[in-house]
Amino acid sequence: MARQTFEVTGVGDVVDFVHGDALDHLPDCVDISFCFLDAEKETYTECYEAVVPNMVSGGILVADNAINHEETLRPMLDRALADDRVDALVVPIGKGELVCRKK
Repeated sequence: MARQTFEVTGVGDVVDFVHGDALDHLPDCVDISFCFLDAEKETYTECYEAVVPNMVSGGILVADNAINHEETLRPMLDRALADDRVDALVVPIGKGELVCRKK
C-alpha cells in the first residue's frame, strides 16, 4: 500500500521504498534528510542510534508515540533530548511526536 501511495502522489521517483526490518537496512542508509520512526517501541533506541549518525546536517527525525508510549520510549527520549548531535523536543500533537533536527 505504501508503494502505491508513493506512485499515486507522484513521489515514487524520489522515494526509496525499502521493505523489511529497518535495523537490517539502516546501517546502509546514508545522507538521510528525513526519517519518520514508527516501529516496535522496544526498537526505537536502536533505530535512533542507527539513523542519527547518518543524517545530513539539518535533517529531521520524527518519532511517533512519544507521549502515549512515554514509559517504553523513555530511554530513547532521554537520549535524544540530551544528545548534542541534535536539537530535540516533544510536540504534544496526536499521540506525541519527538522531533529532532541534526546539527
